[in-house]
Amino acid sequence: MYILVIEDNPDLVANLYDYLEARGHVPDVSYDGRSGIEFANRNSYDVIVLDLMLPDMDGMEVCTRLRESGHDLPILILTARDTLQDKLDGFECGADDYLVKPFALQELEVRLLSLIRRGSSTSTRKLLRIGDLEFNPVTLDLKRAGNSIELPPTPLKILEFLMRLSPRVVSREKIERHVWGDNPPRSDALRAHLHMLRISIDKPYEHKLLHTIRGQGYQLTESDDA
Repeated sequence: MYILVIEDNPDLVANLYDYLEARGHVPDVSYDGRSGIEFANRNSYDVIVLDLMLPDMDGMEVCTRLRESGHDLPILILTARDTLQDKLDGFECGADDYLVKPFALQELEVRLLSLIRRGSSTSTRKLLRIGDLEFNPVTLDLKRAGNSIELPPTPLKILEFLMRLSPRVVSREKIERHVWGDNPPRSDALRAHLHMLRISIDKPYEHKLLHTIRGQGYQLTESDDA
């Protein structure tokens, strides 16, 4: 899962990160409502975990604005507010689920997976685009400048991961965890897959999309500033 966490409690965020990453998910965090909306507009996620008590904007307003702007991905409200009226207000503003603090991390994960399985999110099925590079996650069709590209499963999985997180720089460790979980190969397999990816999507074209950011990781972007 690609998860946007909008939460201002750093200790809770750290716990969520540790648990979700260990389970193979990819969390992203915003510590206030306004930047949370910006993250949701700029990136592709499967689900949002939204706190209500945010420093700049109430979570209810964040949820309402996301729905008004056309976002249809699932939103789970995570809050200490536990009255029936609080829950009714949360669903009224467009939330799909409501979990009261304190909570078990296992329950949170199960609820998020359940929301995605219900089909209320289309984020994983949307066509991904970076410049003239297009990938359809459903059909697995990959094209650049209208030309079809064939890739083996592992480089394709890496490419989709980088496209979903674009334009962020993604560390080597995060890519390895996404592809192989907690048991990455001892050989330099990632370098080989990235080399194949580079040859396939960049070599025939003047403008390069896949960039190595020394000491940080890899970035897929159409920007010339990488």
